[in-house]
Amino acid sequence: MALLKILIFPDQRLRTVAKDVLDINEEIKTLCNDLLETMYEGKGIGLSATQVNIHKRILVVDVSEEKDSPMIFINPSVEVLGQEEKTYGEGCLSVPGFFEEVSRPAKIKITALNLGGEEFSIEAEDLLAVAVQHEMDHLDGKIFVDFLSNLKRQRIKQKLIKISRTAV
Repeated sequence: MALLKILIFPDQRLRTVAKDVLDINEEIKTLCNDLLETMYEGKGIGLSATQVNIHKRILVVDVSEEKDSPMIFINPSVEVLGQEEKTYGEGCLSVPGFFEEVSRPAKIKITALNLGGEEFSIEAEDLLAVAVQHEMDHLDGKIFVDFLSNLKRQRIKQKLIKISRTAV
């Protein structure tokens, strides 16, 4: 397994819309394991392939306290169940150091492929629903800062640009 380099906002590659995985081969299985390793190393609860500049529709999530319940979703789709929304303080490995309130549907149904290429569906709410929706946004070229006011988004952008300049 290998740690992958996570793209940092405002990197425009984060805006690339991911394409469906056509064949779940050894390369895809390795990528899924590398995504999990990178997510755990970054102390995240989710990571999409888009965030590591691989534009395939793959995301991984683990919302367990012990970090021992990894979930892999290949070519995921989401169906909103009900009209209730919940607001959570969201963070992102591509927007390090920032947490902002975002409202999302409270309950969803996720349909995806597993590593064996078999389709499965699960219903999710609370943190799992938030994490999957957040990562799905990445696959569609969106970032959680897109849900914030323009002023907040610009402040975050400027701070991350400044940090990246001083790090070089």
